[in-house]
Amino acid sequence: MRIVNQRSMAGNIVDINVAVRESSAWISILRSEIGKSIVGQRYMIDRMIIGLLTGGHVLLEGVPGLGKTLAIKSLAAAIQGSFQRIQFTPDMLPADIVGTQVYNQKSGEFYTKKGPIFANLVLADEINRAPAKVQSALLESMQELQVTIAGETNKLPELFMVFATENPIEHEGTYSLPESQVDRFLLKLRIEYPSKLEEIKILDSAAKINKKIVTNGVISIDQILSSRKLVDEIFIDEKVQEYVVDIVSATRKPSDYKLEIDQFVQIGASPRATIALALAAKAWAFLQGRGYVTPQDIKTIGIDVLRHRIITSYLAESEGISSEIIAARILNTIRVP
Repeated sequence: MRIVNQRSMAGNIVDINVAVRESSAWISILRSEIGKSIVGQRYMIDRMIIGLLTGGHVLLEGVPGLGKTLAIKSLAAAIQGSFQRIQFTPDMLPADIVGTQVYNQKSGEFYTKKGPIFANLVLADEINRAPAKVQSALLESMQELQVTIAGETNKLPELFMVFATENPIEHEGTYSLPESQVDRFLLKLRIEYPSKLEEIKILDSAAKINKKIVTNGVISIDQILSSRKLVDEIFIDEKVQEYVVDIVSATRKPSDYKLEIDQFVQIGASPRATIALALAAKAWAFLQGRGYVTPQDIKTIGIDVLRHRIITSYLAESEGISSEIIAARILNTIRVP
């Protein structure tokens, strides 16, 4: 009976592999189209696609001028989706994001004027500049895929994602994001400067007064939604599942895994991180055209899932030990199955 089950499972994995290879063909097309306007930044683009495949929101940290806004706008155009950019400021109100009830003098009735949150891809620029009430309104949309306007619930599009940016060097006029909201982001990305060769290419293509690059719609939202169903079917072996749980558990009690870093961790990652790590690894496997998750997939995407979910202690801050360093140490220490 066990042999029959093993053969059945092997057959299923082969079928999923074939289906993933066929379904993931649009990935290279999408990368190529975004590449018309964005030079390099493969790390950022691939993880934006992971967000598309999982329906997860993405937090991007990097100095201005690295192409974050242009990449997200190009992504929206390439998938033929709607795009809205919201510039967050300290004087914003929730209505500036979700919309409000407006009185029509002719009809004598109120009607709902929807805000910019009603789009497929929403860029929340400098999200940490928004006050608490605005953060609360955004949190509902990110978690529940709906917003409340004048007591009425309004559903957001089926494909809805928030890409939020933070400037790591400016802190004046900013608010710390609540941990409950930070945890809603599937990934947090650190966007780095381009290489010298990439910057030469940027200079050659962008240093023009009349520069105009058009991003064409090359795939549809329906293709992405269809691929999401396939991502759900990607196989994760029990040993790999245990590996994921061990990694996340090690952020809470490092000493249980022979890691002498307890004094640097104030709060570890929640079970939401376990789910996020497994989902992101499935999506990464899909990008590679594979129907199963390997431990290397977990290690590749692990820091992006964990860096914003580990809260470091004051001692860690004083010694310059970041959550990213802790996550990397855990990933390098936990035994690979």
